[in-house]
Amino acid sequence: MTRKDEYYNRAKVEGYRSRAAYKLKQLHETAGVIQPGHRVVDLGAAPGGWLQVAKELVGEGGSVVGVDLQRIKPIDGVETVKGDMTEEKTKEEVRELVGEADVVVSDMAPNMTGEYSLDSARSAYLARMAFETSLDVLTGGGDLVVKVFESPDVADLRADMEKEFEYVRAVHPRASRDASSELYLVAKNRLTGPVRTGDRLAVTIEDIGDEGDGIAKVENFTVFVPGVEQGETVEVTITDVKPRYAFAEKLD
Repeated sequence: MTRKDEYYNRAKVEGYRSRAAYKLKQLHETAGVIQPGHRVVDLGAAPGGWLQVAKELVGEGGSVVGVDLQRIKPIDGVETVKGDMTEEKTKEEVRELVGEADVVVSDMAPNMTGEYSLDSARSAYLARMAFETSLDVLTGGGDLVVKVFESPDVADLRADMEKEFEYVRAVHPRASRDASSELYLVAKNRLTGPVRTGDRLAVTIEDIGDEGDGIAKVENFTVFVPGVEQGETVEVTITDVKPRYAFAEKLD
């Protein structure tokens, strides 16, 4: 039995609307994408296979919203929005349903032309649109999963994502077709603080932590700096950023 037949037949037997449901299952197994109680937004959600899996994973305490230009047939426990997620009115409708999302997922793909360079460029555009949209709805520490076709454009997209999340990894689900060039970028822990890795700035050390590092504040965001004294104002470079704090080194 071919891989295509396996997942197609399993979807029919197990009641999923598409074989793509198994991609999200495998992404979750690999990267822990969706947890119980999460608020999930699925971009380009029709026909709804990912919505079904997301609802299973969040459980009764979570919520799932699917957005698509096409109408999505109802799924128990899932809200759907017919609209363009790049438009503010659609974003507002989503925010009314979920507040801030813990996870944004996107399995969007372009209408295929068979011309690889064109299809991959369109895929990269859709992936970037999903990434930029996620920044409008994700809470701090939230995660993003986005599909993109392998191409030179992926490196730039990934670099931009790495500026906004703690880390990004590429995952190839087993359920992807053998001939497919698709991969999924899984971005974990959205950064919402005012600093990014590589930033240089002056800070005042307000306190010394239990482990001896200086503690500075940048717009109420905590920055840890080793080798400094309380009350000292120093120039630093940011070396690592987490969702709720950052590390820095004192510049000579």
